[in-house]
Amino acid sequence: MIYLRLIYEFFKTGLFAVGGGLATIPFLRDMGASTGWFTDADLTTMIAVSESTPGPMGVNMATYVGFHIAGIPGAVLATLGLITPSIIVILIIAGFLARFRESRLVDSAFKGLRPASTALIAAAGLSVAKNVLLNLQGAETALATLFRWPALLLAAAVFICMRIKPLKKLHPIVFIGVSAVLGAVFRFAGA
Repeated sequence: MIYLRLIYEFFKTGLFAVGGGLATIPFLRDMGASTGWFTDADLTTMIAVSESTPGPMGVNMATYVGFHIAGIPGAVLATLGLITPSIIVILIIAGFLARFRESRLVDSAFKGLRPASTALIAAAGLSVAKNVLLNLQGAETALATLFRWPALLLAAAVFICMRIKPLKKLHPIVFIGVSAVLGAVFRFAGA
């Protein structure tokens, strides 16, 4: 039964999360809340790991959740559940693409999907920023404890470094790697 639930939940996510991996985050948050498979903190960790490993972020997260819930079969089924809607849509579109290539209706539909995808990605980004940069449990005691200062300083340092001309030419994986190492140092130092 858990296998069918994994396929169903990730099929639903893959069907409606138009816009790539970041667009899956609101759906994953809802999935975590409704199934209890993972918390918002777990989701933040999954995002960080999925962004720093090769492959599409949504697929990496589906594989991780599936493995966490039901081992290797769960990882395979969750991943297949996520990618199956895309495969179906691509096959359908490929069959009709020549006929509808110049269709105004198709062009309008894609123009309508762009803002929706942008909004899903922006909501996901704000959600991640809130979970990573703010300490809402300690917010009622003092303003100083509202922010997670090491994470905020690291985000500011990466943002500034990405604006410095010689560093701007570096591959994004360099920033991800350095941030991962510094995050681990902060974590083990108890900051």
